[in-house]
Amino acid sequence: MLTGSFFVIWMFFFDPKDIPSGIERKQKLNELQESERHLDEMITNAEKELQLLKNDAQSIEKYAREKYMMKKDNEDLFIVTPPSKTE
Repeated sequence: MLTGSFFVIWMFFFDPKDIPSGIERKQKLNELQESERHLDEMITNAEKELQLLKNDAQSIEKYAREKYMMKKDNEDLFIVTPPSKTE
C-alpha cells in the first residue's frame, strides 16, 4: 500500500511527465494549432490578394487607395473614423 501511494504521488507531482504538466502541454498544443490555422488563413488571403494585384491594374489602384490612402491629383481625400465608444 505504501509503495503504491508513493508511486502515485511520484507520478502526479515529481515525474517529468506528470499529469499537470501534460495538461499544460495539451493546452499549449491546442493554442499553437489554433494559431497555425489562423496564420494559414492569413497566408491564403495574402496569396489571393497578390494574384489579384499581379493581374489587374484596377485592383492595384483600389489597394493603394484603401491601404495607403493615396489619391489622384484632382481629388480630395476625406478620412472618416467611427466614433469611439466611451461609457
